[in-house]
Amino acid sequence: MDEMVFAIGDVHGESRLLAQTLAWIETTAVEYEARPVLYILGDLVDRGPDTKGALDLCIEALARWPGSKLLLGNHDRWFLDFVDGAMRDADRVEHWLGQGGAEALQSYGFDLDDPRRAAEEIALRHPAHRRLLAQASLYERRNGHLFVHAGIEPGRSLADQGEDQFLWIRRPFLDHVGPLGHVVVHGHTPQKSARPTVTENRISLDTGAATTGVLTVAAWPPTFGSCPPIFAAAKRDGKVRPIEPRRLDRGLGTVLDR
Repeated sequence: MDEMVFAIGDVHGESRLLAQTLAWIETTAVEYEARPVLYILGDLVDRGPDTKGALDLCIEALARWPGSKLLLGNHDRWFLDFVDGAMRDADRVEHWLGQGGAEALQSYGFDLDDPRRAAEEIALRHPAHRRLLAQASLYERRNGHLFVHAGIEPGRSLADQGEDQFLWIRRPFLDHVGPLGHVVVHGHTPQKSARPTVTENRISLDTGAATTGVLTVAAWPPTFGSCPPIFAAAKRDGKVRPIEPRRLDRGLGTVLDR
């Protein structure tokens, strides 16, 4: 059976939107008579109401559809460091809690009085969650596309880049006009009007699910590369609908024009 590739933007604890998206993926793959392969672009955790549920759904999806991958996001790294006890500085813990970590702990049933105990209990009770994040990829390549959380630094080979670029980069990547060696499919930076953005070198899928209630997915039919992806968005009304990306033509057309 042919494979159909799907990429999902930043979930940020919005497990209901993720569940809707996964159901849409299954239905869409059946329509194309294809087997889904997922690239979940990171930041599964923090901010939204159900980090725990989002991690559970991701584990199930990766097991159900072999070849699927989670790409590590910066919030996933924070969460992993917290659970592993590597986030030792109290100020760093406080910063993470203010960036959505508090909501993550609450999804496990913990208050914020004793973060260290919460970390120990999550590691003990939910080893599969820690294992999922520890085994997440920094990037994946497929058919001329690079799937990554934040982006890449232009002008440097992938081998010369580190975790900071893959998890954190913004302006040097987003502002670069021209080829990057791959079409970069990424999240990390919320897009205007909660719509995905397409340029000549990237497909930006973070539509700010935790604040906008919009979780975006891109799908490449089995003839990957010979036709453009389709886009859909899960919303809090329980429906997944087609969504038109914002085409940002910077003088070179967009990847949808090829």
